[in-house]
Amino acid sequence: MYRFTTRRGVSTAITTVLAATLGAGILSVPATAAPLPAAVTAESGTQDAAPVPYPANGILTAAGKTGFLAWAWVDGTRKYQWTRYADGAVTTLDAPVADSSGSDVIMTGGGQTPARSLVLQLHDMADGGRTVTIDLRPLNGVYVKAVSKDTVLAQVTKADGSVELQLVTGTGGTVTQRKVEGIPSGASNLMSAPARNGSALVTYYVKTETSWRREYAVVDLAAAKVVSTHKTDADLTNSSALSATHLVWAEDGGKVYTVDRATGVETVTDFGLYEGESMAVGLLGSWEMYGTPGTLEGDGTGDDRPLIPFTAKSLTSGEKVELVDYVTWVQPGPDNTLYVRGGSVEHGDGLYRISLGADGRPTAELVAATGVPVQLRYLGTQIPPTFDLASPIPLKWKLSRENADVALKITHRATGKSFSKTLHLYSESAGSEYYYGDGVFGITWAQIAAESQMGKDAEVGAYDWSFTATPQNGVGPAVEASGSFTAAKNLSSPHDLDWDGGPDLLARDAEGVLWRNDTTYDATKKTLVQQYAPDRVGGGWQVYDRIEAVGGIGGGAADFIARDTSGTLWLYDVTGNGYSAKIAPRKSLGGGWNTYAQITGGSDLTGDGRPDLVAADKAGVLWLYKGTGNVSAPFARRQKIGNGGWGAYNQLTATGNIGGAAHGDLVARDKAGVLWLYLGKGDGTFTARREIGGGWGAYTDTVAIGDANHDGRPDLFAYGPNKTSYFYAGTGDYRRPFAGRVATPLLTGNPAYNHIS
Repeated sequence: MYRFTTRRGVSTAITTVLAATLGAGILSVPATAAPLPAAVTAESGTQDAAPVPYPANGILTAAGKTGFLAWAWVDGTRKYQWTRYADGAVTTLDAPVADSSGSDVIMTGGGQTPARSLVLQLHDMADGGRTVTIDLRPLNGVYVKAVSKDTVLAQVTKADGSVELQLVTGTGGTVTQRKVEGIPSGASNLMSAPARNGSALVTYYVKTETSWRREYAVVDLAAAKVVSTHKTDADLTNSSALSATHLVWAEDGGKVYTVDRATGVETVTDFGLYEGESMAVGLLGSWEMYGTPGTLEGDGTGDDRPLIPFTAKSLTSGEKVELVDYVTWVQPGPDNTLYVRGGSVEHGDGLYRISLGADGRPTAELVAATGVPVQLRYLGTQIPPTFDLASPIPLKWKLSRENADVALKITHRATGKSFSKTLHLYSESAGSEYYYGDGVFGITWAQIAAESQMGKDAEVGAYDWSFTATPQNGVGPAVEASGSFTAAKNLSSPHDLDWDGGPDLLARDAEGVLWRNDTTYDATKKTLVQQYAPDRVGGGWQVYDRIEAVGGIGGGAADFIARDTSGTLWLYDVTGNGYSAKIAPRKSLGGGWNTYAQITGGSDLTGDGRPDLVAADKAGVLWLYKGTGNVSAPFARRQKIGNGGWGAYNQLTATGNIGGAAHGDLVARDKAGVLWLYLGKGDGTFTARREIGGGWGAYTDTVAIGDANHDGRPDLFAYGPNKTSYFYAGTGDYRRPFAGRVATPLLTGNPAYNHIS
């Protein structure tokens, strides 16, 4: 739920004939905004039509007959855009602040707020953006509210310090001003809801003997005088509105005040909000509108109070009509309309026009849509095909939004033992320990073990999971999902050094410094991206001519080997905890390894669950070093698996199972740049090669990174000499093992790297 107050009200534009002439101070000038595509008639956009796009993250500022204004932060500044209902055409208003008149007229100014803007522009967006400029500085005035295409209400301080509310109009190069009679001279902090039917609801503070008191005044704009005043006990009031029959305003803490203009009777409804919160309110005739402001996604705090839908209540009969399921902003519109930024499960998220139907009851029509579904949705799981119970990597699932409470159950199929817990998701401050951002929630096996016997037992085999996710804000129904996974223990991680579920890349720069780059998959961009800043492993790595990740030798985080220029092979044992990688001092695996032209590892070629090493010697013979699972002696005695011809290749990469069978595979690049696939048989040997394609000579390094996109198939990373990087998603089909390449920003900046693993 939002912790701030929105500005709301109701209005229509007026034209007033005013008296006293000031002279200089106003000019009619071309619109400062980008030109509208064309001038539009007063009726444009009022016909039923398909909703136009609503801008992403746009905050509703104003709505008129022909379009609406919304703003969003762009490069640290507010960007205001007017969107036409008729065709979705967009016009940008070049100004730091803007304000609504309740019509197609938009006020823009150069101050930090509308009230601090002393030189104003009134843009008639229905007339091609025709602009009138009013300079309030000669009047010693500050802006209160725009009430027509050439007139504003302004708070003017006189020479004696007294305050007047004035109507200031610009016409033909002159400014005219007229005092609004009936506002107390000691009034301060004047504000106004947009005008409606020739009247404006003005609020101000007046000093009493002991404190300050809030008052509301209904101003007849044509007569420039107050026609009624209403004292209220409400403190810190926020949005307000008026109609021909009633007034309404909202107080901090959730109270809503309505006044019958005929009798002056005030009615108070307390919706019981927190301090700093207030209701969104509006009026259409004798229909009061109210709802608790909030967004579909919530504010990240995990607030589980259901939002009150934006509801119309008849102040004569008491009948209620729910209009939209949630409301974020309310702005007045012309011709007895309101515009609501919000959404409903039935029609979606966007901007709604609220008007009275033929039967006199309010109706809601979607006029601009974001395309965001309102109903909570389950978007899939991020659980590997075989889950490692010893891993710190969590079981993960993805929802369409974060503000949900998830009743999760996991059951071990063979024993029937289960774990159940409700996960309360939120992202503010440290956030929920079960929330991982972008709608993803999860739980580690360590967390399950801390709260259940099933978790402590950590049995391997099949597990079933199910959950019911309930929206915390009450918007839309709960969603249910179920599935299963297979569990094992102490699996090897092919290329994940910190054991967080995402591949890591080892990159050596020209100075000999080795860096560990923690990556993650961006599902929107469909490529790998940097997750955290590169981790400096250390300097002096130029003594090695080959560095190769070889998977978790004893299970767990990936280890790596390095061959120095004398031919000695060294093992770096890595321990990952899900957040960082601890690299133990190197351990010698012996000399003589400079007999090999190519070395690759990390894939299980023999079907025993342990990563193996493959090396091609300078005579073209291929050798297998079977993994032992023991970091003290990680590889068994070598075994010949290829009698010759492997010297045709200048790069070998052990990819894991990319061909769709049950065993690890190998890809080899020849000197012409053609990449070949060797499907593993599961005994350390391979089937006859199969061509993947040419053009792979463009890369200096191809790295088997494991399953980066969590679809159960190993992927590939490729790095070129001009700091170009690409991600190749595995398909699981030996006929076309990789999808088309997608550029990635990884390792494309400074410095350049001369070795990637």
